[in-house]
Amino acid sequence: MLRRVLLAASASEQVRRIVTTAPVSRGVVARFVAGDSADDALAVTRRLLDDGLLVTLDYLGEDTVDPQQAAAVTDEYVRLLGLLQAGGMSAGGAAEVSVKPTAVGLDLAEHAEKTARENIARICAAARDAGTTVTLDAEDCTTVEPALRILGQLRAEFPDLGCVIQSYLRRSPEDCRTLAAPGSRVRLCKGAYDAAPGIAFQAHADVDRCYARCLRVLMDGPGYPMIATHDPRLITIAGQRARAAGRGASSFEYQMLYGIRPGEQLRLAREGARVRVYVPYGSDWYGYLVRRLAERPANLIFFLRSLASRG
Repeated sequence: MLRRVLLAASASEQVRRIVTTAPVSRGVVARFVAGDSADDALAVTRRLLDDGLLVTLDYLGEDTVDPQQAAAVTDEYVRLLGLLQAGGMSAGGAAEVSVKPTAVGLDLAEHAEKTARENIARICAAARDAGTTVTLDAEDCTTVEPALRILGQLRAEFPDLGCVIQSYLRRSPEDCRTLAAPGSRVRLCKGAYDAAPGIAFQAHADVDRCYARCLRVLMDGPGYPMIATHDPRLITIAGQRARAAGRGASSFEYQMLYGIRPGEQLRLAREGARVRVYVPYGSDWYGYLVRRLAERPANLIFFLRSLASRG
């Protein structure tokens, strides 16, 4: 019930105005978001790379309905990739980018899929020039089909273009079987959106079981799995599954969110695992933050305590 309330709040303009204008919010957001600017994101990226971690950067924003805004988001990603290259942070995929299709045009009233595909292709070309990769980020269930079409169309030119599969969706094991191909990069996460029971699992236990099924498909396949979870049990299962599949440490990676379980990120990296931190930046942080609160009650408790202590 709490998760549903929070996800509803993520779409509420009234709640958005209250939270984003509260003086105390910015200090709390800083735990989960690198900052407003690319310079902020680059500073965090440098620190994480120095700690032996990998990074994927997300310029916050989604549900863009203006073609000029979609183009501006694309320009920001191209600029960011140039800055990563100039700073020596992108080589070998050390720092890559995650892109939400709706941020670059998938929600436009006209030519939405074509615009998103062309903008994503621009970002992929910039990433290739910088020596790194792009991952198409997950959004709500209505975007899955067009995002996978874009993925299929662009992989001929950009074979290392990654995607995200969410285990709360009933379709995900079959999607994993389709995507588990040589060279494929698939990030597996639980999912931070809401959907009807016929489309998505409603119980946490069912989401976890689906995650484990998807994990097995990806680990047993010839692609490169990216295991995005903070769940200690699933992290353990992932390690076991990798060993059973004969995978070396360089053939898959763990991914975790910036600001969540940083000690575990460092522990895994020091044990020889590849660990990538998902680092968002930008001023449009509200939807991202509320979904993080919906994912883990501990995040909500932290947020509320911070508000109380600063109020």
